[in-house]
Amino acid sequence: MRPFRSVTSRAAVLDRPDVDTDQIMPKQFLKRIERSGFAEFLFYDWAQDPDFELNRPEAQGAKILLTGRNFGCGSSREHAPWGLQEYGFEAIVAPSFGDIFRTNCVKIGLLPVVLPQEQVKALMGEPVEITVDLEAQTAGPYSFEFDAFERECLLEGLDDIARALQHEGEIAAYEAAHPPRFATTALR
Repeated sequence: MRPFRSVTSRAAVLDRPDVDTDQIMPKQFLKRIERSGFAEFLFYDWAQDPDFELNRPEAQGAKILLTGRNFGCGSSREHAPWGLQEYGFEAIVAPSFGDIFRTNCVKIGLLPVVLPQEQVKALMGEPVEITVDLEAQTAGPYSFEFDAFERECLLEGLDDIARALQHEGEIAAYEAAHPPRFATTALR
């Protein structure tokens, strides 16, 4: 995954609480396992309404999504953050997130930022560009907390596989010192 440091953009505003992953990426679009091709289905049912927030001109090209509490609640589908990232969002700012959704975002390099509701509302009222900076841990004028390990992974662009590959020599040495008890390459 790409390292994340900061993003400066106008923000799209989806001022709705409890947006679940079924609304973010409806079930009928979960038939593939690639991490691409999902942007066109993002908020599919809501997007049919011409007045839907992300259909508005001011939301076009936004890289930051400002939204309500408990964003990404519901089922654990990875397709929801995949669709949001492919759509162009690099950071999502909300008062809270569904736990599994938040973890899935971090694993693909999509930054989930938690701010108090009144600060998110204040950002929603700003029509200008804002900066979300993971190094400084700020979103606009506000500071946010972030897990140190997850922060390092995002700043360095390290997903689970890249982190494992950092220890490739140690893994190889362990495997050489501990041969398998059974031949696993030619099971009959």
